[in-house]
Amino acid sequence: MSTSSISLNSTAGAPLSVSGLASGLDTTEIIAALMSAEREPVTHLTEQEDKLQGAQTALRSVQTSLQQLSFAVSEFTLPSLFESSQTATSSEPTRVGAAAATGAAVGGYEVEVLQLASSAQRTFTYTSPSEEAAVTIEGVELKLKAGETAKELAQAINADSKATVFAVALENGEIVLSNRATGEAGGEFIKVGGGALAEVEGTAREGRNAVYTVDGGPEQFSKSNTVTDAIAGVTLTLSGITSGGPVTIDVQAPGPSASAVEAQVQSFIKLYNTTVEAIQKQLTTKPPAKPSSSSEYATGTLFGDLELTGLLDTMRASMYEPIKGLEAEMSSPFDIGVSTGAASGSGDTSQATLEGLLTLDPTKLAEAVKTNPAGVEQMLQQWSKSLQGTINAVSEAGGGLETRINGDSAQVTQLQSQISSMNEILADREKALQETYAQLESVISQNTAEDAYLAKQAETL
Repeated sequence: MSTSSISLNSTAGAPLSVSGLASGLDTTEIIAALMSAEREPVTHLTEQEDKLQGAQTALRSVQTSLQQLSFAVSEFTLPSLFESSQTATSSEPTRVGAAAATGAAVGGYEVEVLQLASSAQRTFTYTSPSEEAAVTIEGVELKLKAGETAKELAQAINADSKATVFAVALENGEIVLSNRATGEAGGEFIKVGGGALAEVEGTAREGRNAVYTVDGGPEQFSKSNTVTDAIAGVTLTLSGITSGGPVTIDVQAPGPSASAVEAQVQSFIKLYNTTVEAIQKQLTTKPPAKPSSSSEYATGTLFGDLELTGLLDTMRASMYEPIKGLEAEMSSPFDIGVSTGAASGSGDTSQATLEGLLTLDPTKLAEAVKTNPAGVEQMLQQWSKSLQGTINAVSEAGGGLETRINGDSAQVTQLQSQISSMNEILADREKALQETYAQLESVISQNTAEDAYLAKQAETL
């Protein structure tokens, strides 16, 4: 009896593949269709896993942004931000600079500069020695090597910590020596000994003191252009003659630095707006109508999230809602120029306004710090503690976001376990189907061979 043959091909651990289809059916396609239907539950579980992992990633990103914002808010509670200091400003800082120390005499002053301080100087010709020699400048001896140039001598003088002069080597080979200190030297100045240097007649210039007046008073003198005794507690830096009239120096009363407070507020606003924009993007990103990939299933997982929406509402309200127990005129950041956009019903529908992004009026802030520094400090400290508490309740360890992230992690772990178990069952199921259809093909093949054999025998009879 002859038989047709089929082959059952398999590799270790791999499903059987059926060939030699005696039935005329595409059993491979049939098995694939059956397995596709049986894998639908696994597909749904995988989609759920993708969504949960997408939500975890989004929540972690929001959590990180909020933690950074919380740290920025906490800096408003630092006492150093409101340390008392004094400032002095000049109407012409390029001619007369001013810096105040704590305790400086408050008020406005008129400073007139008639003469700037300068140092004494002398010019010398220089003869390079043919052998080792020495020169003495203001009692300080310097050794000269044979053939030493004017430039090398000038460099040696300037590098000598004991020297009382500076030196400049001119292109014509002359050396100009000037006192390192400005002001009148009195008597002889820049004494030089040794044959290498010879003074050029008529080039000596005596040092001069700075001459200035304060509030039209008598002329005052200073050996230096840095003056510390003209105005009590104020250091003046004289840089130019005030030929156009006196320069006004305004010394403010001690208090917090408005510029330091403004810098801190601006830094907070920048981070606040970045955080709000990031959260708003998560809240407004819709899931795809018909997702078809892992990335699409992970998109829009926080769309319309109630917890984050509520957080943004609370954060925005904290900018203008009065803090209980504070004076009415200084009870919220709004009172120092912080704004979240136009008021409701104003018609302003810009995206920044809708999202509640912050802006600052620096003039209003500076005025508040100047007129009511204690009120500004108290308000910012209470407001920052409250806002930090609101943010931390959501973002810190054990907060709302971490609870959700951990919950999603537990679900992902459970889903992965289910998917793994189901894939094992499906693998066994697919192998069983392949074996069943292989056996079916074998039986059909044998029957077909027997029918052919019997038919041939009948023909012979």
